[in-house]
Amino acid sequence: MRVVLFILLLLISGASIAQADSLNLKSSLLQLDKALVVRDSLALSKLLNKELSFGHSNGWVQTKPEVWADFASGKLEYKKINTTSIEIVSIDKKKAVVRTNAEVAGKTGENEFAIRLHMLQVWIKEKKGWQLLARQSTKLN
Repeated sequence: MRVVLFILLLLISGASIAQADSLNLKSSLLQLDKALVVRDSLALSKLLNKELSFGHSNGWVQTKPEVWADFASGKLEYKKINTTSIEIVSIDKKKAVVRTNAEVAGKTGENEFAIRLHMLQVWIKEKKGWQLLARQSTKLN
């Protein structure tokens, strides 16, 4: 009986840890959206992995240094990122795969845009917390 109780406690604690990781990951996703809009360099530093691959719906792909440079120069500016759905496809202690939909508005140079996107994101868990490793988006109609 003690063994059964012990196994149940392990399962419950494992589920609680997984749920906490899911909540922390969702929080990181929303923090990233906000940091991109308000251009919060401290938050971006924490949330973007040094090996980042950030793919846009037009095929443009950026590294972390390129994201930084484009924010500093004003080449890319997000005015709104409204995440409408988050689906955690898989999650474990070190990585997570997430699909999101979002309404995004901003401008590149002088060209303004407003689009709906579907994004596939890969997050990894570091000592600092969840960091975005890869993101690829595509336009939704």
